[in-house]
Amino acid sequence: MHKLIIALLILLSTQSLKAQEITGKWSGKLTIQGTRLTVGFNVSEGKNGYRTTMDSPDQGVKDIPATTTFKESLIVFEVPMAGILYEGVYKGDSLIVGTFTQNNQDFPLNLTKQLTEEKVAPRPQEPKKPYPYISENVTFENRQAKITLAGTLTLPHDKGNFPAVVLISGSGPQNRDEELMGHKPFLVLSDYLTRNGIAVLRFDDRGFGESTGDFSSATTADFSTDVASAIAYLKSRKEIDTTNIGLIGHSEGGLIAPMVAAETADVGFVVLMAGSGIRGDKLLLLQEELIEKALGTSEKEIRNILRTNSSIFDIIVNSDNDVTVKSQLNDMLDESLKEDSAVKIPDGMTKEEFISAQINLFTSPWVAYFLRYDPSKTLENVKCPVLAINGEKDLQVPPKENLSAIKDALKKGGNDRVTIKEYENLNHLFQESDTGSPLEYSVIEQTIAPIVLQDVTDWIIGQIK
Repeated sequence: MHKLIIALLILLSTQSLKAQEITGKWSGKLTIQGTRLTVGFNVSEGKNGYRTTMDSPDQGVKDIPATTTFKESLIVFEVPMAGILYEGVYKGDSLIVGTFTQNNQDFPLNLTKQLTEEKVAPRPQEPKKPYPYISENVTFENRQAKITLAGTLTLPHDKGNFPAVVLISGSGPQNRDEELMGHKPFLVLSDYLTRNGIAVLRFDDRGFGESTGDFSSATTADFSTDVASAIAYLKSRKEIDTTNIGLIGHSEGGLIAPMVAAETADVGFVVLMAGSGIRGDKLLLLQEELIEKALGTSEKEIRNILRTNSSIFDIIVNSDNDVTVKSQLNDMLDESLKEDSAVKIPDGMTKEEFISAQINLFTSPWVAYFLRYDPSKTLENVKCPVLAINGEKDLQVPPKENLSAIKDALKKGGNDRVTIKEYENLNHLFQESDTGSPLEYSVIEQTIAPIVLQDVTDWIIGQIK
């Protein structure tokens, strides 16, 4: 799921400093294994010092809280919970020369206030207006959560009774196009489907884009109520064939779709694009191992990471008592810091503060729920037709373990209307790729492989009653 260089859940920490002329937007190009990624730090004056956030626009991530230290000519930006440290020499109003460090790997990175814009990678699959179909901005209510969701409904024509799908995005706050890494997968997918006679509703996640609500306090189960509200909205539209409404979920959306389908007969079919079939803690350990290998992390370091995270996950999964979990995590992390002298507590942060921040991260509502959630139990209750697809080179939701788990769970529940397919050379975004590494996503021109667009559309048409 979309956790690449930067962790999505980080606590804000600022330090009291004297005012200096370093405020503004600083950015530069980080080169990792031949891939160039833009990194930005936005520095402003706060009540108690500098307020800083970090952006990684090529990965669709922005406003990640960071700390700033500025003494004499040395400037330090830190994102403690992601293990990110930037140390540079301030050369004046226009240049910082320094080094970006993460997971004990150093990369040269110079920051400027006026970065020369590089040519944006072309995205040939993105449709251009005017579209040969109706595209309408809409809003609908999730009365249970007391929020308003904003999205786009595309219809093949202004008159008709069309089958429809709701698109469900992956983890992290996403807009209606599921925009990330310079790509807009849901725009491309909705365009293809609508051109082939299928209405599509896609919407901004709660608390993001034009939708209201609080994203940070929501769990996967909460997001499922947003999807249920999207179905209710489609049922209110005269243009929609209410007997043929389906769900397409990508990544975490592949967890959400079965939740909704298992609860209502209103879902006629489900497409799982890189959906998971195994419990969250097991998935994250697999994901971490594969991605760290792709990034060139040593086997010894990978073993240490997996051992530590496995211990953390076990504590969370095996207890739902928050007080007990936090106490056990505190003891475990305290002991881990004593044993592993290589772990560096960020400057300006005590050991107790570091441990507290780690505990808050892992016990946050979304993370705790995700680690404990076993999708196989829900899949057993899905009775409608299911198409589950994965890319062979998907490092975030590995295909072998997850496709087999999905198939087994559906079969156990008595559902034999199941199609499983694994695509050669495709990654987590269903792009044709060399290694599957998340670092490739932004540099690949293709947004979704044409064969996937065609197969998903043909399968949906085959399910229409």
